[in-house]
Amino acid sequence: MIEKRQFYIDGAWVDPVVAKDFPVIDPSTEEEVAVISLGDQADTDAAVAAANAAFPAWAATDPAERVALVEKILEVYNAHAEEMAQAMTLEMGAPISMSRSSQVTSGSWHIEGFLETMKDFEFVRKLNDHSPNDRIIMEPIGTVAMITPWNWPMNQVALKVIPALLAGCTMVLKPSEIAPLSSLLWTEILDEAGVPAGVYNMVNGDGPGVGSQLSAHPGIDMVSFTGSTRAGILISKAAADTLKRVSLELGGKGANLVFADADAKAVERGVRHMMQNTGQSCNAPSRMLVQREIYDQTVEAARQAAENTSVASAHEEGRHMGPLVSQMQWDKVQGLIEKGIAEGARLVAGGPGRPEGLNRGYFVRPTVFADVTNDMTIAREEIFGPVLSIIPFDTEEEAVRIANDTVYGLTNYAQTQDPERQRRMAHALKAGMVEINGKSRAKTAPFGGIKQSGNGREGGEFGLEDFLEVKAVGGYPAE
Repeated sequence: MIEKRQFYIDGAWVDPVVAKDFPVIDPSTEEEVAVISLGDQADTDAAVAAANAAFPAWAATDPAERVALVEKILEVYNAHAEEMAQAMTLEMGAPISMSRSSQVTSGSWHIEGFLETMKDFEFVRKLNDHSPNDRIIMEPIGTVAMITPWNWPMNQVALKVIPALLAGCTMVLKPSEIAPLSSLLWTEILDEAGVPAGVYNMVNGDGPGVGSQLSAHPGIDMVSFTGSTRAGILISKAAADTLKRVSLELGGKGANLVFADADAKAVERGVRHMMQNTGQSCNAPSRMLVQREIYDQTVEAARQAAENTSVASAHEEGRHMGPLVSQMQWDKVQGLIEKGIAEGARLVAGGPGRPEGLNRGYFVRPTVFADVTNDMTIAREEIFGPVLSIIPFDTEEEAVRIANDTVYGLTNYAQTQDPERQRRMAHALKAGMVEINGKSRAKTAPFGGIKQSGNGREGGEFGLEDFLEVKAVGGYPAE
């Protein structure tokens, strides 16, 4: 049993003011494998006070010093890669091979991206060539509360902590209480790398506790949150009284438009993407919109791809799908699969219950529904499980209308060999991100959505600027 009850405040590991044990469950076995403590108001206050006290000195550091620190963090992070992979497999059920290849490397990938961004980033810049005495000064916003999810732990922690450090902010991290082990290791990494006391603090807790306390705290200047749309709305309301900045990365219901001229691997690629991380990704392509003339063969190809997706313990090596993160998540996904059947969608692969031979653990069957209409529950709600809905369309205009008919707007996808259609899709699909023919975005591209998928951008220059204030200066001495 792993015991990790302490928090990291002002450069030291400290006991909670009042102990409140919380178990960490291995999703592959349903067994309790660790215990942490959930913080409360006194712990939150101590962490915020430490960050506030450290802010003036850290904000005044030379950006080159901050870059050197992040370079050291990357070095130490890479040295702990295997330990980090094991932590995420244990806490949230990512298969160990995927933890190594995707979960751990998503963190290092973003750190590298921010270091690249800093090479050309100007914190003091001219307004324009016609205003020699005007300057724009980019200054750190202050103390940032960071609330991160369990599904891609290091991806999200790195996307928040690293740009905040580079911007000159101080921070308090509240990782998911369901999957805290990776963030505890992350905190040890930052301590080993030499982050100054008070610049980075970490308090474990749940949303109603530490999460709400940070969101409403007068000592917090900004909240950066990744999670459900429901929670993002609550955080926005809690933050409103102090008018702090709120950056939100929320849910999605991605549409994947498969046209008749799509490449031969498009359907299999879409199913694989949907099933990755057991469907627990906000940018999952969960609605496959298929042109009518290739509809039947696409449904069959999707069925085969789903049935070829093996399911096994996260602790087993190899390429397979692991469990969902928790009993609550398992119950939710099962309920939505049943809802799809009840509302008349045609089940072509998977379905309710656990896969054969897996009677313990939060395992689900890779599931595909065909003949879905966009008003069905499984086409409207974010399922956050390996459930694909296939919807037919006749014309390009109809496909775009269906794709955009959602409260979400995170990532949409298009599969077509026509360059002109590719350009039209890039402009017509209403989302913060569009990916065409399986081509993912570059390392420093911004990640984020519109509508109920959120309002922030993470990664690269846009992600760095999220943690900065813009100051306009007139009468600045000309150089």
